[in-house]
Amino acid sequence: MKLLLVEDEALLRHHLATRFAELGHVVDAVADAEEGLYRAQQYSHDIAIIDLGLPGMGGLDLIRELRSMDRSFPILILTARGNWQDKVEGLTSGADDYVVKPFQFEELEARLNALVRRAAGFVQAQIQAGSLVLDLHRRQATVDEEAVPLTAFEYRILEYLMRHHQQVVSKDRLMEQLYPDDEERDPNVIEVLVGRLRRKLEAAGDLRLIETVRGQGYLFSEPCR
Repeated sequence: MKLLLVEDEALLRHHLATRFAELGHVVDAVADAEEGLYRAQQYSHDIAIIDLGLPGMGGLDLIRELRSMDRSFPILILTARGNWQDKVEGLTSGADDYVVKPFQFEELEARLNALVRRAAGFVQAQIQAGSLVLDLHRRQATVDEEAVPLTAFEYRILEYLMRHHQQVVSKDRLMEQLYPDDEERDPNVIEVLVGRLRRKLEAAGDLRLIETVRGQGYLFSEPCR
């Protein structure tokens, strides 16, 4: 999951970015709305966490700008404001959910995962394509209930392709899911990882689910539910 985090409190920003990175997510962590807007214009994201009390342009204005740019990813608000009017204003501006500070990280993580699942059309914490089941909570793939030994990068690629099943996903998009910095990205690495992932799925159940679309990227061809 590629996550945009806009939080001006340095300690909290660092803590959240570190925790989400430890869970295997790629995090764009910035301190103000202007930088958040720039990152949203330049890169693709699966979800955004936005603090309302930002310096300069406020969080509500940032959300409105993102929605006016047709950025449709889910947005979760962090707010120290507990009254219902602020919550309603945030949701009306285009946010999908909110968490009031102080909060437990586990609640924030659960809300984010639920938003991303719903945005992709999934209700349960599992994605299934025939005999292949991806457990989003355990971050584990199984074929016929037998675990498939995937590396962290292989799992991320499989999860992203299954979330976007029957859509062509470019190498650039996959690289953004794996590496936070441009200089670390190498298209050849994606080819190697996808090749290994294919072999493991074929060995586990003769599954040929990932197609190469020449000049465009990769396609997870099986419908997921």
